[in-house]
Amino acid sequence: MARKDDITGEGPVTGNSVSPSNQKSKRRFQRNLQKKRFYIPSQDRYVTLKVSAKTIKTINKKGIEAVLNEARAQGYDV
Repeated sequence: MARKDDITGEGPVTGNSVSPSNQKSKRRFQRNLQKKRFYIPSQDRYVTLKVSAKTIKTINKKGIEAVLNEARAQGYDV
């Protein structure tokens, strides 16, 4: 399974590891993904999503239903 956020679709990004002698080598920065269970009151059910810590903060601020509606409008299958 891909290491991607279920709502935003964000995955790992690439960058450089820099040594003390300033030599650079490629590396990947993984998202801080968490498996989290959310309650959707309008559907009276729980959904389990794999979301990043940043997305969890957004859900706490806006609410799960608003975030899911935005994701569907942007074309994500949630």
